[in-house]
Amino acid sequence: MSIRRVMPDIRSEAIEESRDFYGRLGFEEVMNQGWVVTLASPSNPTAQVTFMTHDKTAPVVPDMSVEVDDVDAVHALVQESGAEIVHPLQDEEWGVRRFFVRDPNGRVVNVLSHR
Repeated sequence: MSIRRVMPDIRSEAIEESRDFYGRLGFEEVMNQGWVVTLASPSNPTAQVTFMTHDKTAPVVPDMSVEVDDVDAVHALVQESGAEIVHPLQDEEWGVRRFFVRDPNGRVVNVLSHR
C-alpha cells in the first residue's frame, strides 16, 4: 500500500472567505462542489486543504483525508484491528471510494482512493 496524499479537512461556514484567505498564501481552487472546496498548491499539487460545510453522504465531517492506492485493502486491515468505522466503505458519485474511521485520538479519518 502507498499513501498518495494527506490533507486536513476543516468544517467551515466561511468557505468563500477561506478560499480567498488561503489564495493569498498561494493556494488555488481545484475542486468545488458547493458543500466542499479543495485548494492546492500549484507547485506541489498534493499539498492541499479542504473546507466543508457538511459531508454529503456521511454523518460527520472528517478531520483529515488520506488517499491510498488500495482503499479496499486498508479497509480490511482497519476492520481486522477493531477500529470504529464511522462511515461504511462505499463508492461516491464524485469519483472516490471511501470510508471513515476513528483514530485513537478520536479524530475521524476519511480514507479514500479515486476510481
